[in-house]
Amino acid sequence: MTTTPFHVTGARLTVPVNESDHVRGSSGAPVTMVEYGDFQCPYCAAAYPVVELVLNERPETLRFAYRHFPLANVHPSAEIAAEAAEAAGARQEFWPMHHWLFQHQPQLSPAVVMLGVAELGLPADAVQLELAGHVYLDKVQRDFVSGVRSGVNGTPTFFINGVRHDRGHSLDELRFAVDSAATDSSTGS
Repeated sequence: MTTTPFHVTGARLTVPVNESDHVRGSSGAPVTMVEYGDFQCPYCAAAYPVVELVLNERPETLRFAYRHFPLANVHPSAEIAAEAAEAAGARQEFWPMHHWLFQHQPQLSPAVVMLGVAELGLPADAVQLELAGHVYLDKVQRDFVSGVRSGVNGTPTFFINGVRHDRGHSLDELRFAVDSAATDSSTGS
């Protein structure tokens, strides 16, 4: 019998990682971690460097997917930030925009988001038109709905190999969860 390092509530990822997701890491990695996040959430900003460290420490073990869960009622710039990340993603620049948004999270506003677009060398006029027309809002909303269906009720929420990780997101906690899931996958548990 294997002990699980995280509290299992029965909450499972209802939409598996697929081609519409932004993914880092090896497709053959034994562990897939999905984060539902909000670019304006201070807890997501605190988790961001932790996830980066775990990804860098476990490149053969961990595959990471980021999904949008903007809590627009408390974070008024979260949705435009998510749409801007998708605009960047349409130009194969999702991860640089993801990083930029979290690194500038305390100042996020529509104007700051556009500053990020410019700093990354994206076509600012085209992105501005896309944001004004909400070209990427449907993708953001699909992520959000998949989160709701998976039992997400706050950010960040992590799923490790399809099971919601209900413990904290400190470096030790995420390392332990990833390593335990890797061990479980290698033993067939």
